[in-house]
Amino acid sequence: MTTPLAPLSQIPAEIVTVADYISYAQARMTPQAWAYLTGGAADERLLHRNESAYQRYQIWPRVLRDLTVAHTRVSLLGKEYAYPIFLAPVAYQRLAHPEGELATALAAAAMQTPFVVSMQSSTDLAVLAAQAPGPQWLQWYWQPDQQASARLLTQAVQLGVEAIVLTVDAPVNGVRNREQRAQFCLPAGVEAVNLRGFAPQPALVSQAGQSPLFGTGFLQTAPTWAQVAEFIQDCPLPVLLKGILHPSDARQALEIGAAGIVVSNHGGRVLDAAPTPLQALPAVVQAVGASIPVLVDGGIRRGTDVFIALALGAKAVLIGRPYMYGLAAAGAAGVAHVLHILRTELEVTMALAGCHNLDAIQRDCLGDVY
Repeated sequence: MTTPLAPLSQIPAEIVTVADYISYAQARMTPQAWAYLTGGAADERLLHRNESAYQRYQIWPRVLRDLTVAHTRVSLLGKEYAYPIFLAPVAYQRLAHPEGELATALAAAAMQTPFVVSMQSSTDLAVLAAQAPGPQWLQWYWQPDQQASARLLTQAVQLGVEAIVLTVDAPVNGVRNREQRAQFCLPAGVEAVNLRGFAPQPALVSQAGQSPLFGTGFLQTAPTWAQVAEFIQDCPLPVLLKGILHPSDARQALEIGAAGIVVSNHGGRVLDAAPTPLQALPAVVQAVGASIPVLVDGGIRRGTDVFIALALGAKAVLIGRPYMYGLAAAGAAGVAHVLHILRTELEVTMALAGCHNLDAIQRDCLGDVY
């Protein structure tokens, strides 16, 4: 097996797009870690459709617009951010780079954008807050150990975390065949450090002839709407629900007090036959109206993709694999460069479409590809 290359000390001039980072990233990760980062569920049809969904739309160029005061600022949850491209939660980032989440957090702070830290971060939340004091949100998985959960939430508040992003679309992992074929497991020295001290979740183990999932009791600890409603009510931070695709679920999220919604299919890693986030986005936006912000992730690789998502009603987007390619290739510099690429592409697209701010990006900016 080929030994992964060391991270780049300087970004090559030929890296000018997100896609350009892919080969550099793959050369610097083990095959097992690469399968974990880039793989999807089952046949990975959804993984590819997440990206190709953006090809359905054209963007109308508009001319002779006044762009003298153009900007990309966005207000969200009572705060203003410089542009609407945030970093999505990705677990175990030390699989990609020795500095892991710290490098990502440093890049996010330097580039003035929120970083949603995974609950399964391989870097301590306190370290991130101390060494990379930028806007940080915390992704949350429901844990049966309520006492340990309360301690972590208290710590997050004390460390200045701005919001909780509760993932609701994965009561069980999807069938990720590429990971299985690669025989992925966490290497020594990489773990979910913020979950130390948590009681272990029940193992998904069944006996011969027994139901492989429903007969194990594994799902008895999966959360319900009632439990999530109580969590939102008691949480001192705003709670966004991540993994909403159906408009009825969006309306229920609004009813129980969610501060926002992230339209997401978990990067195509859970249910291969699910719709793409871009397909689901308009109906979710219509379901909640202007009551709460709707964000979206999945398949975004270009600034034009960001523009299309905003035109369909998203308040902001989150990227996952794109910045992880940058992290694996070149650490914090790579993450920052990916953000710079996408922000530049978004601003160029806005200028060519005649949009001086994000409010000007509306559905009539788009044409359908037939």
